[in-house]
Amino acid sequence: METLSFLGAVLSSVFGVIVRPARMRWTALVAVMEDSGLDAVPIVAFLSVFVGMVVAFIGATSLAELGASIFVVESLGIGLLRELSGVLAAIIVAGRTNSAFTAQIGAMKMRQEVDAMHTLGIDPMDALVAPRVLGMMLMLPVLTFIAMLSGLGGGILVSWTTLDISPTVFFNRMQEFVGLEHFWIGMSKAPVFGLVIALIGCRQGLEVGGSVQSLGAHTTKSVVQAIFAIIVIDALFAILYMELGI
Repeated sequence: METLSFLGAVLSSVFGVIVRPARMRWTALVAVMEDSGLDAVPIVAFLSVFVGMVVAFIGATSLAELGASIFVVESLGIGLLRELSGVLAAIIVAGRTNSAFTAQIGAMKMRQEVDAMHTLGIDPMDALVAPRVLGMMLMLPVLTFIAMLSGLGGGILVSWTTLDISPTVFFNRMQEFVGLEHFWIGMSKAPVFGLVIALIGCRQGLEVGGSVQSLGAHTTKSVVQAIFAIIVIDALFAILYMELGI
């Protein structure tokens, strides 16, 4: 119930700053987009390359025994575009950025800066939470797209070197047999993942008490809850799209 209440307050604040842009802390929004988005590009791209290589190796090993090595293109394309890229980017951001959100807001809570905001008439939801939520919802789709490209790059490299599937054949087969709907399904999850990650990180930060132990406990709880929520939400999306026949 407390989480749903906080979600309602966050959505109300975000809707308020969208309707009235003058309330938005634009400097904070840009800083969040840089810290949580642009600075995360190297690690997301690097890990996605290796995930794509691993998936291609598994497909090459399994399908080669059946004489169907060419189908590694479909398995790699659908797996990365539909599921793996979005989940991988979200988990990396949850571990890297969510802990930072909790630590930053928790430190402000310990120094009573949040109480000072209330005294000055500044809504912490507008000043602290809304920029982080919007920044994550804007940047996680970008990171998911980069993860897709990097994962496909790693898969193409393995397919070319181990299965003699040239990049031209790879792209032609993807275009023919891997529908564009798989790309949009993967991208549709990204803003939801971003909302959940920022929601959990900010809520745990605002719940920090006055001790260092409380800060550490809530930072750990923030990362664990975010990763748990990502996996559960991805499973719910999979069930939803299966029922819709997409």
